[in-house]
Amino acid sequence: MTDFTLFWEWMAFAVRWTHVIVGIAWIGSSFYFIALDLGLRKHADLPAGVQGEEWQVHGGGFYHINKYMVAPPNLPEHLVWFKWESYSTWLTGFAMLIIVYYAGADLFLIDRTVFDVDAPVAIAISLASLALGWVLYDLLCKSPLGKSQNGLMIVLFAILLAMSWGYMQVFTGRAAFLHMGAFTATIMSANVFFIIIPNQKKIVASMKAGEAPDPALGAQSKQRSVHNNYLTLPVLFFMLSNHYPLAFATEYSWAIAGLIFLIGVLIRHFFNTMHSTGRREYWTFALALVLFIGIVWLSSYPKTQAEAEEAALGATAQTFLEDAHFQQASQIVLGRCSMCHAAEPAYEGVHMAPKDVRLDTPELIAEHAREIYIQSARSHAMPPGNVSFMTDEERQMLTVWYQSVTGERSL
Repeated sequence: MTDFTLFWEWMAFAVRWTHVIVGIAWIGSSFYFIALDLGLRKHADLPAGVQGEEWQVHGGGFYHINKYMVAPPNLPEHLVWFKWESYSTWLTGFAMLIIVYYAGADLFLIDRTVFDVDAPVAIAISLASLALGWVLYDLLCKSPLGKSQNGLMIVLFAILLAMSWGYMQVFTGRAAFLHMGAFTATIMSANVFFIIIPNQKKIVASMKAGEAPDPALGAQSKQRSVHNNYLTLPVLFFMLSNHYPLAFATEYSWAIAGLIFLIGVLIRHFFNTMHSTGRREYWTFALALVLFIGIVWLSSYPKTQAEAEEAALGATAQTFLEDAHFQQASQIVLGRCSMCHAAEPAYEGVHMAPKDVRLDTPELIAEHAREIYIQSARSHAMPPGNVSFMTDEERQMLTVWYQSVTGERSL
């Protein structure tokens, strides 16, 4: 392994770990303030301008919190601004996009069997889509539709679903899901950078000038903050989705992404309602479970399975290595996978077997049968970007091999 490769790997690790840390800080503060805001209590003895108060206990101490609807009568000398958590999350996430998907476009961004483009074109599409997402969202929020919270959310969901489908027509499944996370996170962070913080600064400037702050600024910031709150859980899923090929690399992954958004909204609705009214609307979890079952069902029907079901019925071999289909399956793996997954990888730029998974001997292929089935037969996660051009017929053969040993059938 060259010194540059070693440096690049450690840089990717450092940026990824930093992204996780600052992401936790942003999500934690977001959840806290939404819960605080919804839990405020009103009574007649509150000071003028105070919307509500809340008493909290934590770490052996008591906290008494008042929220002013627009601004306090007198501006305190020290204000804590919650913004860098958001900015740092987006910046480190974008750095990861560059390090993994832009620098490794041929492996992780482009699938030439889906859309055959050069790396610069794919990167340009990626950047343009992120900018387009924010522009569309911001225009919708500022349009008359923005006054209807439910109507706005329905239109935004339709846009997210359309983007999910569009990404699947351009990028690898892994990159498509990552871009759904980046698309959504860009909207969230831009809300903070372009709306929430500037509005707060305008309110502070008005107070310093002895003027009454504009209440509309606070209302606009509150709307964007609520949107960020509901989008948080889907973004978390998309951040982690590259570990789950059945989510991002099957035929209906675009629809799975849409259901993920709905599940995230349902879960946040439960907690937001509980914090604001005390009610526990458990139907949201029941509906989320139904949607999750729908995701499992959708992931079980990749486009290569219809013929494989029937072919797998009659096989009865007891081990993967001894199965009658192993010879064909092993030749597929050796031809399509072992150029990277080997003791000495032959693929340019790959200096050690990814995740230390080797598939260069019959014994190792049999040992990793389940991973091969999930990554390359039941989904199209591997080879990445289908760089070795594994065919649908070969994926069917891998399915037949695995199911003939395990007795499993497609759902």
